[in-house]
Order: sequence, then structure tokens, then C-alpha cells
Amino acid sequence: MARDANSKIRLAAVGDLHCRDDQHGRFRQLVKQVNAEADMLVLCGDLTDRGMVEEGKVLAEELAALRVPVAAVLGNHDYEHNQWKEICGELSRVGVHILDGDHFIFEKTLGVAGVKGFGGGFGNATLQAFGEGQTKSFVQEAVHESLKLEAALSHLDTPKKVVIMHYAPVPETLEGENIEIRPFLGTSRLAMPVDHYGAEAVFHGHAHHGSPAGKTKSGIPVYNVAMPLMTKMRPEHRFLLLEV
Repeated sequence: MARDANSKIRLAAVGDLHCRDDQHGRFRQLVKQVNAEADMLVLCGDLTDRGMVEEGKVLAEELAALRVPVAAVLGNHDYEHNQWKEICGELSRVGVHILDGDHFIFEKTLGVAGVKGFGGGFGNATLQAFGEGQTKSFVQEAVHESLKLEAALSHLDTPKKVVIMHYAPVPETLEGENIEIRPFLGTSRLAMPVDHYGAEAVFHGHAHHGSPAGKTKSGIPVYNVAMPLMTKMRPEHRFLLLEV
């Protein structure tokens, strides 16, 4: 039976777990708290520390104890050793739904659209596809990720929608990071499909030293849920719990 569209869904969100292969048990308490307090968990990239399949196996062992559905996106660290497909396989075996330009639907009520995202800068300072081929390729990757998100959102007709990504779609949640690296932490190209199709909220990671919240141009809340930031803000809860 479908959930009442007006009922609140308790959504736990966190990114940047950076799981290593020697960290058995590190996330046991987090899993216990999510099971007790949330209806669903979303993970916003950098699930592993060096993109090694051994790290994916350890994280899968940890997440196997979850009793709620999980949707996730990958982050830049997960691609480091080109073993991302194997990492996805390990996580899929324990019920983690890895999103990459597609969506997951929770109880016919909440649609979760997800992409990794990319960098490129914000507003009038957004990098344009001009000049060297390397620059054009960098910009095209950001455009491609934005188009994937647009496609994922366009196929959602659920009463509620949220978006998960690794890179930031707004500059406000990067406040606290070195200003020189902020264009590499996200791009406003990722906010465009969100503003066009709408959502209850956007969750991202990547910015360990950033700020917890911002908004898109149309006022959609954006939350930076990188675990280092979450741990600093609420050591007893290393994730954000939000009702949507």
C-alpha cells in the first residue's frame, strides 16, 4: 500500500564517508541510529577513500545491517582507482541503489534523483567552453552531469522529490572552503534542472569545511551533508535528519 502523500518521511542524509579497508565497525553506530530514527538513507558520494574495491566491501559489510532503503551517488574519490563498477557491485549486493542520472522511488511518494555532479564555478564566474580542448572537456563534463540530472527529474512524477549529488550546486554551502578551490567543488549548472523541475531539498557532500545550508535561486533548500562537517556540528549524529 502506498504511503499517504501528506505524511512526512524522515530522511537521513550524509556524504563523504571515506571508508577505508581497515575500518571495520566504524559506521556501526551510524547504522544503528539511522535504523532507529529514519525511514530512508541517502549517501552523497565519496563512499570510499581511495576508490578501492576492498573499501567498498568493508562499507557493504557495514551497510548490510540497515533496515531502511538506501540511495547513493558516487564521488570523485570513488573513481580514483577505476574500480567504481566493482564498488557499485559490492554495494548493490546489500541493497544500496546507486544513482547516476536516474532515480529511486520510496513507497510511491518520494522520488530521489541523483548524479555525481562536477565542478566549474558559479553564476557569472561559471567556466565556459572556450579555448583549449582540455577546458572544453572540463566544461562538457559539468554540462553532461546537469543534463543527466535533468533527465532523472523529468521522469519523476512523485508527490515529493529530493536530489542527491556529490558536488555543490550553490556557492553558499562552500563558505569556509578556500576561495581558490571553490570552482572545483561544484557549479551552478547543477542547480538549473532543480529550479526547473522543483524539489523539496538538495543534498550534497564534497565540501568538508563548507557551510551546512544554502538555497537555489528559486529558494529550494540545499544541504551540505559531508560527514566531517556533520561531525563537527553534531558529534553524536554524523548525519542530517530531515522530514520531507
